[in-house]
Amino acid sequence: MTTTSSARRAPSWLRSTVAGVFGLFYAYAVWTAVAFLIAQATAVEGLNGAGWAILLFSVVFPIIVFVAGLLLGRRRQILHLAVILVVGLGLVAVFWLNILTYAITNGNSLFGG
Repeated sequence: MTTTSSARRAPSWLRSTVAGVFGLFYAYAVWTAVAFLIAQATAVEGLNGAGWAILLFSVVFPIIVFVAGLLLGRRRQILHLAVILVVGLGLVAVFWLNILTYAITNGNSLFGG
């Protein structure tokens, strides 16, 4: 008795639901980065070139990680996809904390555009 991989594969609606739920968390990270970018750009001093580059990358980074997670987990089991997306969220969270720490400690290098 042999089992095929299609018999063990989760339905597409379940995979889409898992990806959609995790996509909301990634969208929250993007929204937070956009709000921080707008707040810093409209501040009294504004942003210089490095500030724009760093904060724009912090907006794009969660999108890149989410797409990479989907591509890595597309042919795997549903649990593996969820673990990959959770690890990606952890990576995005650590990156965001690094951006905030850099903005707090080296804020003068971002401002004054």
